[in-house]
Amino acid sequence: MENFSFNLILEELLTSYKIYGGINCADGKNLPSKKAVSKLTEDLLSLIFPGFYISLSLSQDKVGSFCLEVLKRVYQALLEELEKSLLFSPIKDQTAESICQRFLSKLPEIRKILATDLKATYEGDPASASIEEVLLAYPGIEAIAVYRLAHVLYQENVALIPRMMTEWAHARTGIDIHPGAEIGSDFFIDHGTGIVIGETCKIGHHVKIYHGVTLGARSTKGGRKLRGQKRHPTIEDYVTIYPGATILGGETVIGAGSIIGGNVWLTHPVAPNSIVTLVDQEIRVRTKNE
Repeated sequence: MENFSFNLILEELLTSYKIYGGINCADGKNLPSKKAVSKLTEDLLSLIFPGFYISLSLSQDKVGSFCLEVLKRVYQALLEELEKSLLFSPIKDQTAESICQRFLSKLPEIRKILATDLKATYEGDPASASIEEVLLAYPGIEAIAVYRLAHVLYQENVALIPRMMTEWAHARTGIDIHPGAEIGSDFFIDHGTGIVIGETCKIGHHVKIYHGVTLGARSTKGGRKLRGQKRHPTIEDYVTIYPGATILGGETVIGAGSIIGGNVWLTHPVAPNSIVTLVDQEIRVRTKNE
């Protein structure tokens, strides 16, 4: 290529940084590191499910020492990223150390509720041969686990890090759960690809969601003005939502025990114990010669 110049490219890049931003420097905003948060999230999963996120075998007598080592590493890594987060968005009367300690203290509680999600997944899918298979091969459990970890930090009003964690899981699993969503116990995601669960969504206990489901907000002008308002639906206990269903809006409540059929579009409340399906769908089959 004629007139190729590293210096010219560099000069134009530096100019674009000044004009458009998108640069993270230690002497600037110094935001949390994507690489560090990714590693932190994987280490947290190693504490939640020891032996499932490492390449080496873990013997029973080494679980304690392994977890202590990871716990200390997580503490230091999270502390460093929390300090960056607090510089970007301070939280009144809170320090990185206090948030970090409260978060880590809740890990046993997070494991307890994840045990219900594991049980719901295993018992709800006849294709699952064991709990171990669910842990090793089901993307839904990984997405739920990361969400439950990130949700605790979200409740602490920590900026950036919770969303970075769930987007790490989103990239790996194809399941997009905002850390602000409120999700009850015994949550089962079947298959999972393409699921979207919005920030203000509330989901009860024993809910089952299939792939391609959107629990979202309506698109309106001036969307920034709606920040902090209830924009996403409420799904009550024992609801099943089949593939491709789209449920939108903060005033949309799906009553307990209801079944939402595939490809349904809902923007209004549904009474408890309802079955919602599409009607008058026409499927036409013809030969290739017609």
